[in-house]
Amino acid sequence: MDKNTPIDKKMTSVHALIRCAPIIFWLAAWQVASMLDSSGILLCGPLDALLALCRLSSTQTFWNSIWFSTLRIVAGVLLGYIIAGVLAAASWHTSTVRILLQPALLAIKSTPVACVVVILLIWTGAANVSVITVLLLVVPAIYFALCAGLDNMDAGRSELFEVFGVRGRRRFFALIWPVVLPYLQAASSTVLGMGWKAGIAAELIGVPAGSLGERIYQAKLLLETPDLFAWTFCVICLSWLFEHGAMALLRGTWPRAAKLALRAPRDLMESGDGNSDASLRAQELLIGYANVPLSKPLDFALGPSSCLCLQAPSGTGKTTLLHTVARLQRPLAGSLENTARGRSMMFQDTRLVEDLDAIDNILLFARPGFTRKDARDLACELLPKDALSRPVRELSGGQRRRVELTRAFAAPGELVLLDEPFGGLDAQAHSCALAFVKRHGVGRIVVFATHDADDAQALGAQILEL
Repeated sequence: MDKNTPIDKKMTSVHALIRCAPIIFWLAAWQVASMLDSSGILLCGPLDALLALCRLSSTQTFWNSIWFSTLRIVAGVLLGYIIAGVLAAASWHTSTVRILLQPALLAIKSTPVACVVVILLIWTGAANVSVITVLLLVVPAIYFALCAGLDNMDAGRSELFEVFGVRGRRRFFALIWPVVLPYLQAASSTVLGMGWKAGIAAELIGVPAGSLGERIYQAKLLLETPDLFAWTFCVICLSWLFEHGAMALLRGTWPRAAKLALRAPRDLMESGDGNSDASLRAQELLIGYANVPLSKPLDFALGPSSCLCLQAPSGTGKTTLLHTVARLQRPLAGSLENTARGRSMMFQDTRLVEDLDAIDNILLFARPGFTRKDARDLACELLPKDALSRPVRELSGGQRRRVELTRAFAAPGELVLLDEPFGGLDAQAHSCALAFVKRHGVGRIVVFATHDADDAQALGAQILEL
């Protein structure tokens, strides 16, 4: 049964007409302009161009030329992206590489395409001039876009992956890719179309046999204006299809890339099973920033199944001590001995992969062998079932904190650091979270910061006042 009313159908027709009106207008303007040239040499009409396109498309030469140019231009784009990615990664890890590459890539970026083509014709000949021309256009644009994305990576997210020991493909797909993707999309929206323009321009100058550029050049020499417009129309269509297809692929990579991250093996370098003789000892430990101490020298000793509660007014070093224990910053003085294998942390601010649901956020950092069922069972101890399959950005503040708490205990490691883990929870959720920490803290060292003295009593924790 058709649910569309006559009014809906009428509005749909009106919208379609509005979308087509500009095209009709310009086709009409083209036809009128062509009628002013009786010879048809300077400008042919749209119908003449269409007839020429139909005639050309019936020949094998037409399709061979399209294949020749498309293959080379697409190859140039792909090689450009790969080279730009490698160079951007090297520059991100080593500032020396960035300093060396900067002037060369700026020079390539600023050089006119025609000059590049002429130089390449001297060096390489005409056959593959479009490949190298497109590559040289793509590399600087994509390189600088990737560098901008990497430079603007959120430091908090980087710390999250560092503390949990997530490396390799998991780190790339879940941390780096979503950060650089918007920059890559912005650059690609320009580069992909420009790549076709540069490639065809290179073929027009070099005139490699069998290329679209050669066909356009021949049409110009023979004053076959309808053929010239037909070939130009082909280039426009190919460029449009390639650009929109590539952009659609880029847009579709996230959050699919996160699924690849979940399939990647978990790094086992520092995984702990909670059954070793792990210990955490501090002697005359002085913490602070820029050589400014935030507390008195600290002393404590912890072993498996022990719990330490940090209590102090805001701004007096609780978070700084947790960051020091997590190896995110160095102590000012004293010693800190940590024999625990692996660590996890719940930060003071919320740090989640926003486009993933609660279960995927837990699995991304979970210990090896931790299944989706395990993650669901663990999360159900703190969260309602209807919150598990929704993107975490849709959850309430308290639910998001409980996802982070679950993640901390699903991760491998014998040291669990919790910064204000019970903040923002109502009385029932608070009580449930305390029981969760006590239950799953067995065999681990748990260090947590709180303003509520009752939390330490509920967990049977030692209290360290800063």
